[in-house]
Amino acid sequence: MDRLLFGTAGIPLSTSQPDTVNGIQRVADLELDCMELEFVQKVYLKKPEAELVREVSQSTGILLSAHAPYALNFNARQTSKIRISQSYLFNAAHIAALCGAQSIVFHPAYYMGDSSEKTAQTVVKYIAEVLQKIEDEKIHITLRPEVSGKSSQFGSVTEIADLCTRLTGLAPCVDFAHLHARTGSYNSYTEFASILDEIIKILGNESLNNMHIHLSGIEYSATGEKRHLPLKESDMRYMEALKVLKDYNVSGMVICESPMQEYDALLLKESYYDLP
Repeated sequence: MDRLLFGTAGIPLSTSQPDTVNGIQRVADLELDCMELEFVQKVYLKKPEAELVREVSQSTGILLSAHAPYALNFNARQTSKIRISQSYLFNAAHIAALCGAQSIVFHPAYYMGDSSEKTAQTVVKYIAEVLQKIEDEKIHITLRPEVSGKSSQFGSVTEIADLCTRLTGLAPCVDFAHLHARTGSYNSYTEFASILDEIIKILGNESLNNMHIHLSGIEYSATGEKRHLPLKESDMRYMEALKVLKDYNVSGMVICESPMQEYDALLLKESYYDLP
């Protein structure tokens, strides 16, 4: 990928008949570039529907990613819950790949009182099993563990980037809003740049050639993320984030998770291309 693409998290609000196929067409009509399929509650597409989604994605030129169900925890105390997490992630990856999605975003785990390293070791063990099944089934998709929005969740920038060094088939999803909510900082040009510097340090310069980024406004408390907000109703300094992405020549997808999905996605795209 040789440029930055902008799109929505889910079906645009202005889609007249709000289903996935019409949502992709609406993204194209809006002159956005990509869309993230939101499987966050459940994987709502079956194989025949997924194949139609792929056809429409290819005909419109809209690139797709997907987000796995929220109910994942690869550090759960009960083995049964870990097996359910594996099943959810595999199924989401399978259907997303049938849709033609390039990658699937997921939240790896909660610390559950464990150290960062102990959590990482457990997460690696169980995600490796999912990756093996994906390989066995000849499914072509990248799994993207996401920078998390709460201090109780495994998912700092360093943790996510390091996880991607331990397993083949992973690449990070960098959520600027989540990191801001998680820390109360990371909301300036210098801090945004430090995020990319950390990723380069761990994963190399080539990691910036195909990034998956989430960007929106966010409401947060001392424990982290509460809810997403429209960009202009938040304290997110999105212009500085965009400037960093441009200065570092980042390529990939920027998915806007704002409650005003397409409006803020268009704001981000137009603002980015207006930068000197």
